[in-house]
Amino acid sequence: MTDLVLGAAPVADLVSGRGPLRRLAMISLHTSPLDQPGTGDAGGMNVYVTEVARRLAARGIEVDIFTRATDSQLPPLVPVEPGVNVRHIVAGPFEGLAKDELPGQLCVFAREVLRAEAQFDLGHYDVVHSHYWLSGQVGALARDRWGVPLVHSMHTMAKVKNGLLAEGDTPEPQARVIGEEQVVAAADMLIANTAAEAADLVTSYGADPERVEVVHPGVDLDKFRPTSMAAARARLGLRQDAAVLAFVGRIQPLKAPDVLLRAAAELLQREPGLRERLVVAVVGGPSGSGLEHPTALVDLAASLGIADIVRFVPPVRRDELVDWYAAATLVCVPSYNESFGLVAVEAQAVGTPVVAAAVGGLTTAVDDGRSGFLIEGHDPADYARVFASVIASPDLRAALSVGAVGQAAGFSWERTADETLAVYQRAVARMGVEVR
Repeated sequence: MTDLVLGAAPVADLVSGRGPLRRLAMISLHTSPLDQPGTGDAGGMNVYVTEVARRLAARGIEVDIFTRATDSQLPPLVPVEPGVNVRHIVAGPFEGLAKDELPGQLCVFAREVLRAEAQFDLGHYDVVHSHYWLSGQVGALARDRWGVPLVHSMHTMAKVKNGLLAEGDTPEPQARVIGEEQVVAAADMLIANTAAEAADLVTSYGADPERVEVVHPGVDLDKFRPTSMAAARARLGLRQDAAVLAFVGRIQPLKAPDVLLRAAAELLQREPGLRERLVVAVVGGPSGSGLEHPTALVDLAASLGIADIVRFVPPVRRDELVDWYAAATLVCVPSYNESFGLVAVEAQAVGTPVVAAAVGGLTTAVDDGRSGFLIEGHDPADYARVFASVIASPDLRAALSVGAVGQAAGFSWERTADETLAVYQRAVARMGVEVR
């Protein structure tokens, strides 16, 4: 397994004389790239699919993204930009279908994907790239029907999640574990976000190391760039001397926003004088098992006696998200598991240090001691100590800000797209097909 660094090589060069890739079918069954990240099932994977598709289109590849329709008013085809289309597949009810009920719609979804492709000439798509195990099940069928290679990105894995469950969280079912094992066996190539994820694929799922490549996700460095804290705070109505601790993401036990709240309460016990300027910002909406108790975090803030300093902000668009990152003294990512940690990289690109759990992809996303701090475990007292040190030392915060920008500069969607194209090349070679 290697990290591929290819720069911006022409698409034709990447396929080693087999002719340029022309069309790609991406499958993202359970979450649409059109959905707002931060609530429901929409998160980093949505951003990943959209950004990679855009960069591939810029390299001359047409990308069709197949996703399940969740609204009767959605048109069958939505052009996102030149070369990128979202195709809505009707499979099951438009609303009210939980993610754990989606396996029952796999056959219908797969049938409709095959039917959509059948309207074109034989050999319309050159590669299938599926995201998450549900999509992988459909991708495996499309692979065999179309005679083209399957590249799969897991994004999260049941065995890993179940080994790192938050207290009270619901374990992933055995059916998902079996489904993931089947997808790993079927895929011509597997893309892992980090070396740690690649190792999990090999050790936990028996993946052939020769079929696994590490390709780091990226960040839009044009949109997420160093931004004035003072200006961002003015736009958001925050006082200039505030100590702002921010959480961005879906509100669910896996993401552990409760750790931030408990750490803030611990911080105030140690330094009650901070109360008048401490702000805890939670930007996102309930998701996953968090939907079972959508007011749990609000109730926790009240029980901890910090409801007056916590601001709950619904998911926001990119420009406002940049402001929340920039306005924060630090961004906290205390997740129990992250395949990468896109929030951490976005925050760092804006120039904000990150305090994160030392789990999964966060150990790649954050440079401990330089762009932020990694904390072993989820003890709120440990987080509170780090919060206190950063708040108390503007010089430390400034040094971490410089390191954060430097760390984020190593991740770009352009690089992700180039390395992904190289994986497609390997998949084509492994399957032994000529790209038509």
